Amino acid sequence: MPTRTRRLAAAQQSAQDAQTAAANASAKADSLTATVSTNTDAVSSLNSTVTDLKTTNVGLAQTISDTKKTISDELESPLAIHYKGVAITPVAFFAAESVYRQRSLNSDVNTPFNSTPYPGAAQSNTSEFNFSGRQSRIGALFVANPGPFKLSGYVEADFLGAGITSNDNQSNSYVLRQRQIWGQVATNKGFTLTGGQMWSLVTETKKSTDNRTENLPMTIDAQYQVGFSWERQPGVRFQQKIGGLTGAVAVEQAEYIYSASNANNNFFIGNAGTGGGLYNVSTNYSNNIAPDVIVKFTYDAKVGHFEAGGLARWFRDRYYPNQTLTVPSAAGAANNTKVGGGFFANARVPVTHFADFGVHFLGGTGVGRYGTATLPDITVHPDGTLEPIKNYQALGSLELHPTKKLDVFGYFGGEYAQRTIYLSTLGSSAGKQIGYAPTNAVDSGCGTEGLPTATTTNPFAGSAPYNPAGAGSCAGATRAVFEGTAGFTYRVYTNPKYGRLQYQMQYSYLTRDAWSGITSATGATTTTYGSPKATNNMVFTSMRYYLP
Repeated sequence: MPTRTRRLAAAQQSAQDAQTAAANASAKADSLTATVSTNTDAVSSLNSTVTDLKTTNVGLAQTISDTKKTISDELESPLAIHYKGVAITPVAFFAAESVYRQRSLNSDVNTPFNSTPYPGAAQSNTSEFNFSGRQSRIGALFVANPGPFKLSGYVEADFLGAGITSNDNQSNSYVLRQRQIWGQVATNKGFTLTGGQMWSLVTETKKSTDNRTENLPMTIDAQYQVGFSWERQPGVRFQQKIGGLTGAVAVEQAEYIYSASNANNNFFIGNAGTGGGLYNVSTNYSNNIAPDVIVKFTYDAKVGHFEAGGLARWFRDRYYPNQTLTVPSAAGAANNTKVGGGFFANARVPVTHFADFGVHFLGGTGVGRYGTATLPDITVHPDGTLEPIKNYQALGSLELHPTKKLDVFGYFGGEYAQRTIYLSTLGSSAGKQIGYAPTNAVDSGCGTEGLPTATTTNPFAGSAPYNPAGAGSCAGATRAVFEGTAGFTYRVYTNPKYGRLQYQMQYSYLTRDAWSGITSATGATTTTYGSPKATNNMVFTSMRYYLP
């Protein structure tokens, strides 16, 4: 082969080898690029994983720190004390309070509204100022939750009872008073059964008919506000919730408030407690034939809370129709039962975020006991049988919340007892008006102050009302009691761990209007006296510390 040909072949071979080498180099470069890219992704992924692990560790550390703090807080400041499967939450406040009344009632921070003295009583011309710590309260809530149902128990007490030896002379040692003590079982389907001493089902609640949500006036006065209907008494309550609607029925302890003038000695209602029988021997108790029965429906909506219900009562006495004859006799004696009851309704509406408006009404026959003024339930016929008295109670309330620390409240309420009288045709009582608030009752002493009775040497003689010597008499049967109240509550300090310190002040103006009577019971001077009227100005203050 010629040299030139060999050289050309060699050059071609070299070119081919170069192309092959270049192709191989390119392939290696691509492979290397892919490897580098893969490694970069791996590094990036690794960096991301490391970052995530660091974040997780920081979050886990924070969680551990928060958990330790929660455990520490629960150990140092538990929301409840745990005993086996029961959570026990203490309930208490400690109070320093005062009351000033323009007309003395010789009362603590609870006002006996229907005893406000007429101008003829010495007490009407003297004022009173008292300090008190007796409204201080102690108690506890007990809750256990086995699963299909919840068990609860509640006890609450203060010191506003009056034991036989209690007085203000030196040690001021007043008795512990049972306010509430009840047990409860609630199912997961909205049914609740409660038994024990509690607020009556008549009392307005904030939610459903649930215990411990009672909507009480914000007053310092432990007798609350005229027009407010309530009781705290033993009973059994059944309630069922269906959405925002609740239906409830209760049977509760019965008792009668009786009042009558010129009554014949021909009937028997009850008696004082018996020694050893655990009822106070200085207080009369009625012989009840049945408990009071109360039915209530409530509806909770965005626009407010609404209630309507009724109550039924039974009054019984034993009467002696032959007791008024010339020769009295127990022959023909029999028991007599009368039925009373009424209707009530409540509405509570948040007018704005800063104001709540409420109205309450209760009316019927024989329902005076459920009013805070405790006007009479029943009176008596000439033959000795009972007659329920028509009663009406109403209350309007406005509660303002201008700041988180301040509440301002205003209430106006009234209670009424109807004149209920009968003309006797029996024996020696023929021609007499018998019953509640006779039109010929002598009220000449209601407006004229007289000396204490000459038959007593007691320096504390007199009552409201009473019959002062030389000043005539004062029957003074109450027609209506009205009260207007204004006040505020200021929460000086509030902390979920340490509790609440608050200050309150209340002013109330009270009027007690009587049914009209006459100036004299003899001769021609039977002029209508008019309606005796008593008034009172009252100021209350309170400083309380509440447990958290």
